[in-house]
Formats: sequence, C-alpha cells, structure tokens
Amino acid sequence: MQAKVWTLLGRKAGDNTQVETLAAMLGWPVEDRHISARAWELLPHLVLGETLWGIDVAASSPLAPPWPDLVISAGRRNEPVARWIRRQAGGRVKLVHVGRPWAPLDTWDLVVTTPQYFLAQGGNVLVNPLPLHPLSRESVAPEAARLGPRLAHLPRPWTTVLIGGDSGAFVFTPETGRRLAEGVNRLVAATGGGVLVSDSPRTPAPARAAFQAALTVPAECFWFHARQDWPGNPYRGFLGLADRFVVTGESMSMLAEAAAMGRPLYVFDPSEQGQWWWRAHNWRHKPLSHRLAMRLAPVRMRRDVGRIQAALVAQGQARWLEEAPALIAGGEGWFGATAADPLSAARRAAERVRALFGHGPG
Repeated sequence: MQAKVWTLLGRKAGDNTQVETLAAMLGWPVEDRHISARAWELLPHLVLGETLWGIDVAASSPLAPPWPDLVISAGRRNEPVARWIRRQAGGRVKLVHVGRPWAPLDTWDLVVTTPQYFLAQGGNVLVNPLPLHPLSRESVAPEAARLGPRLAHLPRPWTTVLIGGDSGAFVFTPETGRRLAEGVNRLVAATGGGVLVSDSPRTPAPARAAFQAALTVPAECFWFHARQDWPGNPYRGFLGLADRFVVTGESMSMLAEAAAMGRPLYVFDPSEQGQWWWRAHNWRHKPLSHRLAMRLAPVRMRRDVGRIQAALVAQGQARWLEEAPALIAGGEGWFGATAADPLSAARRAAERVRALFGHGPG
C-alpha cells in the first residue's frame, strides 16, 4: 500500500529541492503545499509550536482534509505547519523533517540531516554526507547538449564556477568576490581554457560586480537577476559541461550537485581573515545571530558548513581553491572519479521513510 504524501514548500530553493527529491524517490502519490510565512512568524512559531498563526493562510496552499499519511518538511517556518496538520489528523500523520529541526527531536518520526547540524546518527536521525538532490551527469546531459554549441567559442577545458552568497556567518562582500575571481584567474592560468559562471538569488550585487571586474579569463556568465540572452537558466547545462568546478563553500546545495558530476571540485573558502568583530558587515542580524548561536545555543541548534567542506576534502572529493595551481601542475592526479551512486543519499533516506510504513527496501 502506498502512502499519500504532502510536501511543505517554502521560500528557500535548497530546502524545497531536498523535500521534492525525497518525495520523488519514494514513488508515492505526492501533493505539494506551498507555505507563505509572515515576516513575524518566529514568535508564534517558537511560543505556540503547533500553529498556523505564523503563515499567510490566504497566500498559502489549502490545508484541509482529506489529510495525508506523510508530511515532508524542511526549514523552521514549515515545522509548526507540519505539526498542526498532524494534530488536525488526530496524530495519524507521519512527520519527516529535512535539515535541522527547531522542535525537539522526538517530535519527528524521522529527521534527515547533514553533518553541519551536529546531530548524532541513530534513532530517528539519519545523517547524510551532503544535502539531497536529484541530479546526475545523465540527468543534466540533455541541457548540456543543447547549451554546448552556444559555448563552442570558449577554449577548453571548461571550469564551471558556482557562486552563492550570504549564509550564516558568511557575508559575501566585494572583497570576497574579488578574491574568488583572482583564485579562478590563477586556476585557469594553470590549465588554460575558459569559465562558465552562474551566481544565485543569494549573491549580493556589489560582490557580483567585484567578481566581474576582477575576472580576466575567457568566460560566459549567467547572472540570476540580470536580463540576459539565455534560453532559460543554464545552471544544469553548466553542471553537465564542466571539466572541473569551483564552488563557494557556504553553498551546500551547489557543493552536492557539483560533487555528483564526478569531476575535480575546488572549494572557495568565503570566510574572512583577521578580527571578525571589527568588520561592520558582521554586525548585521544574520551573521551576528549565527555567531552568537554557535557560542551560546544548544549543540543541536548550531550550524557549521565547514564540517561538510572539510569532509569533502578529507575524502578526496574536493580540494581548496587556493591549492589548485600546485595540484594542477601534477595533472590533477589527486582526483579519482568515484563510481558511487550520486543519488545514494536520497535512496537511503527513502528506504528509512518506507520503513515507517512497514515497507522494506525498494
């Protein structure tokens, strides 16, 4: 018997991708529920727990019977909604949360997470090495084939550069953009070729401008917020066409998707050197609250993306961008393309979900 699934989708593309990937891997009937959170949602969500007070009901998908058998959620804003649905259904709904839950762990039937959140493997917690995603070289090959002729003027090899933005303690400043461009310049000077660049909705305009100004190698760039003559978003095509990658280290989704392509991966460390507290931009709400949480909050509420970066490097799946010229002088022999299934994390998570309903593997 198949379970009926609701996915709770919010404003963060990375969260939505993980939720949708897990739901699709199950192969069960799925209905999406888009949730629009209010700006002041934090207070009612923390105080009331199981509530819809923090969401804009009129702007969200209908939440009414018949209730599902399973709700898959991600992100703080969707947690109270999932718990509210279970209460309305008399407790007969299984709850699976992806990422870091704010509610106590025993609230959930299963938590699917990654090492950045300091949650221990075991019980109702499954720790995967990277975020869930649906991509493989085979799945992006059609987009790569369509895009290839447009880029034929660029010299090979092609280095795909994926740029994130502000996240947690990391503030993507113009100085950060300049450092990234200079690292890419040095890499391409050692290999030859050109670069395919894609930023993200999170990339601040001043940082993007600084990167553009400092980049001196042949390039084709897609800027998310700019009007350009591209046939849609070329992100997946850039993944499939890459001979190697440079990815900003704060973006777990971009790192996971690049790693799945089986090509050399160089991680750009966006952290700053020197006194963190002396930099005015670090006193903004997000970097300041993140830094305080890392010092004062319970361990399960902390987040350190450096743990994922370090694991990729330790396992031989990535190297730091600053090391690239020396490594490439040796022919990039450090990288051995893995034959591992790039969707193994999603398959493992789906098996755990099926087990909640008495289904075995498969």
